[in-house]
Amino acid sequence: ARSSSSAARTSRSRASARAPARMSTPAGTPIPRRKLGRSDLVVSDVCLGTMTWGKQNTLEEGVEQLDLAFDDYGLNFLDTAEMYPVPTEAETQGKTDETIGAWLKKRGRRDDVVLASKICGASDRITWVREDGRGTRVTEADVVEGVEASLRRLGTDYIDLLQIHWPDRYVNLFGAGTYDPRQERDAEPFHAQLAALRTLVDAGKVREIGVSNETPYGVCQFVKEAERDASLPRICSIQNSYSLLVRSDFESGLTETCSLEDVGLLAYSPLAGGILTGKYSGAAAPPGARLNLFPGFMDRYGQSLAKDAVAEYEAVAAFWGMTPAQLALKWCYTRPHVASTIIGATTMDQLRENIDAYFLADLGEECELAVEGVYKRYRDPSKT
Repeated sequence: ARSSSSAARTSRSRASARAPARMSTPAGTPIPRRKLGRSDLVVSDVCLGTMTWGKQNTLEEGVEQLDLAFDDYGLNFLDTAEMYPVPTEAETQGKTDETIGAWLKKRGRRDDVVLASKICGASDRITWVREDGRGTRVTEADVVEGVEASLRRLGTDYIDLLQIHWPDRYVNLFGAGTYDPRQERDAEPFHAQLAALRTLVDAGKVREIGVSNETPYGVCQFVKEAERDASLPRICSIQNSYSLLVRSDFESGLTETCSLEDVGLLAYSPLAGGILTGKYSGAAAPPGARLNLFPGFMDRYGQSLAKDAVAEYEAVAAFWGMTPAQLALKWCYTRPHVASTIIGATTMDQLRENIDAYFLADLGEECELAVEGVYKRYRDPSKT
């Protein structure tokens, strides 16, 4: 439970709330862009996530979101995956790509869109993505089959950034706890994975490559193999979960690794699956809330210290005149090691708020110190 001192801080913060946060730049100003790692890709600081399209959102709603993000806000970067939407199921797998394909066809332009996608890592459970139903690995056969199918659904002949969605080897994924050497197993060698991706780069079907849900060891191995063999493509990005609630894993090792190796962070789940919006702070989650779609996620959240941490971040946001979502997003948008932040929404109002948060004035030293104060008390709240 939250300490009495924490409760007192929260009460004082709410009693002393500042005026609403001001915009430093008018909302709707085109989002700035930057080079991604050592690649030739130039991407907007905000990337549109797509994983709800085909399950929580219809094709038409996905197209509407794309129109708003690209035409009204100047985004040029979107991220999908061959297994989307989530939770992944045989009946809906590929619907997200089909939504993007419909939008690209309607738009009639491809060269001003940076399209990122992801191929599955190792999974015995996901048996509906490959034609033979054998599960997924990061072999040349898997990678080629996966990309060819993605290109057909997307209605394009190339992907700008192809990422390995999660590693082929054993890693402790998605909050599974500490690394357990007893679970190590045979995996596709790093060189072989890069050689498989090289096949697609050489064919002109993929421009650049990256990783996702990776560790410092994995990033270093991929970089080392590419440096040893100049014919191999070099990773330019890493897409990992990063937010006020999930930051110590990245900051304790990957920040240094990615900075020194020039690998750009694409921060996904900056609102921690919606938790940092405050919508789970009440007695019951709203109908259709994302955590209810994933078995065990809501229970794990309710039994952790995440609720206490969120309450404190809510108090900080209220004191500085922001919504909880604005604080969480502005914090992520302004981290120097974040190349682009991947946002997702199920409504147009959510999408506007998420992008508009980019234009808020910087948090300022006192607000940053308040955020760090909460972080020192709750370093890994979802794991404790």
